[in-house]
Amino acid sequence: MRAEKGSTKHVARLVGVSQRTVQQWVTDRPEMRRRPSAAHTKRIDEVVRARWQPRVRARQRAMAEEDGFVIHTRARFGFAAPAGSSDDPRVRWITQYLPGEVARELFAARDAGAGEQQQTVILARALGHAYFREWGRRAHGLHIAFTDIEFADFSI
Repeated sequence: MRAEKGSTKHVARLVGVSQRTVQQWVTDRPEMRRRPSAAHTKRIDEVVRARWQPRVRARQRAMAEEDGFVIHTRARFGFAAPAGSSDDPRVRWITQYLPGEVARELFAARDAGAGEQQQTVILARALGHAYFREWGRRAHGLHIAFTDIEFADFSI
């Protein structure tokens, strides 16, 4: 959307869907928002990769693997806990720094053909370690729940 200056018409033409479909993907109204199908997600990924400069992509990947990254997400996040605990899975806004090892693991999984589910498991483990366990200082052995992801933004 940014490369096409917000034009849903141009994005629809690139992806091969109707303008209305793209509008449903990007609407600000959560009750009206639709997720792209797996085939559409794959096509969007292909279009973005073809248009984004390969050297820029390689430089960003190297930076993420070396310095880590920040994830900003809104999702159902928590751990299995007794009823009434404040750490029961619930929708949370989380902004968390994750180290380069997590970026390397995510890139390796993607390069090996891992799907969104496997990558979500990697993020859940890393976020649980950083957010709930405070980098291993407390709450050992928790089962982390990271589901119902509304969005996830990554900053390097």
